[in-house]
Amino acid sequence: MGTIHLIGGEKGGIGKSVVARLLAQYMIDNNIPFIGFDTDRSHGSLLRFYSDYASPTVIDNYQSLDAIIETALVLPEQRILVDLAAQSHQPLGEWIEDSGVLELTEEQGISICYWNVMDSGKDCVDLLDKLLDQYGTRLNYILVQNQLRDEQFKILEKSGVKERALAFDARVMTLKRLHAPAMTKIDSNSYSFWAAKNKDTESLDALGLLERQRVKIWLNHAYKEIESLNI
Repeated sequence: MGTIHLIGGEKGGIGKSVVARLLAQYMIDNNIPFIGFDTDRSHGSLLRFYSDYASPTVIDNYQSLDAIIETALVLPEQRILVDLAAQSHQPLGEWIEDSGVLELTEEQGISICYWNVMDSGKDCVDLLDKLLDQYGTRLNYILVQNQLRDEQFKILEKSGVKERALAFDARVMTLKRLHAPAMTKIDSNSYSFWAAKNKDTESLDALGLLERQRVKIWLNHAYKEIESLNI
């Protein structure tokens, strides 16, 4: 059975691309074959950090999006990883509905996992609620609680939306916040997460020994969270 992983959340700046990069590195480190699709026209992270594994996709072009499904059908042994840009929900939804994507993937035995990346704010809770309204049990949900702003997701816990998602068999993972200066150096050097945790003797702004150690600890925690999902 093929699997398509959609990494979304609609809101900008909540860490969707970090999660996409994290999943790419996890699959590489665990010898899981995958193909990436990047929908961000301005600064596609999969194309930048994992260019050997990713191709560009135009979110408002049906033929471009069709390639995602066609690849999953032709190469069922490959996981399909799609990094969704912010504000891509509407064109993606129109393509899904107009093309009968969910009906076709069910018929062909392809599973679709929607990784809903969110911070602790109310707007993310509202967007998740709308997502559940739209797709109900037709998607497999993974709620990624990204600790960008806060380690506590009190608004989500009190809203009833998390319980609603869990009733749809959603799974939940927590993504700890990586120390900001380390993430800044990773981005400025266009490091993959593998490169970030290994010594770099060429860059003028390379991560120091303890920064690389913090990256390793962060990755280890994230990998344990991903492994608990049984993806």
